[in-house]
Amino acid sequence: MNDLRRIDLNLLVILDALLSEQHVTRAAERLHLSQPAVSHALARLRDLLGDPLLVRAGAGLVPTPRALELLAPLAEALAQVQALLAPNAFDPATTQRTFRLAMSDYGAAIVLPELIRTLRREAPGIDLQISHGSRESMLDGVLNGDIDVAIGVFPEMPNELRSTPLFEEHYACLLDRKSLPVDGALDLPTYLARPHVLLEMRGSGTPEIERALTALRERRRVAVSLPHWRVAPEFISGTDLILTVASRALRDIDESTLIVVPPPFQIPSFTFVLVWHKRRGGDQALNWLNQRIGEGIERQRLF
Repeated sequence: MNDLRRIDLNLLVILDALLSEQHVTRAAERLHLSQPAVSHALARLRDLLGDPLLVRAGAGLVPTPRALELLAPLAEALAQVQALLAPNAFDPATTQRTFRLAMSDYGAAIVLPELIRTLRREAPGIDLQISHGSRESMLDGVLNGDIDVAIGVFPEMPNELRSTPLFEEHYACLLDRKSLPVDGALDLPTYLARPHVLLEMRGSGTPEIERALTALRERRRVAVSLPHWRVAPEFISGTDLILTVASRALRDIDESTLIVVPPPFQIPSFTFVLVWHKRRGGDQALNWLNQRIGEGIERQRLF
């Protein structure tokens, strides 16, 4: 440990130049140092390693057996230090890595198809592990490092996390066409009188809808509560049920039997965001992935 404390990494760089040039003046020119500075460094190296390292032979210097033994490990050590201190180079075409993403099945339907096509085309060595949970559990996963990126709606964000918006979203109501009032409009009394399908993920629910109704001093009756929206439209066809969800979840419905209409009361729109930990700001691969997610959303023309 005492010897390690005496080591100046610059001495290793100078030793490498001396062993390569076998001449003090040429080593000094190569390093842009003065000749006395290199001579002083050589004296320190001889003292540190207990060996002459370079001995005079004619007009130049020749390495000792001990110096020759140091050539390979010295080159390896300097290469490792250089790699450690150099910016982390990222090549998507050759990188082998797994990213852990958390999102709802709604988020997965919006984000993953385009993202996966991009990865297969540009970064075939990058794999994805997708999980889902409540808003709180997804943010906790990013905070503790279990999750690389969370995608969703997060009204409250811890200071340690960073986010970027992906798109603005609003709510819409899905009904069976035959259950729509004769005038073609859904009014508030009808909305409140009808049974509803609630999308709820581990207790998170859809608080924006409930808060909007509470502001009106109204409540709705939930007849079916379920954790994923993919099957929810199937419950609506042929019934008097109403499903109130993010509008983009209703892009591929069967319009011959179902219809999408605006809610009969004001529900604030919300921002769908991508979240990561600020300590990951220097991760080039993660930054690349986040950028590709955003570009995929833009290509879908969701704005």
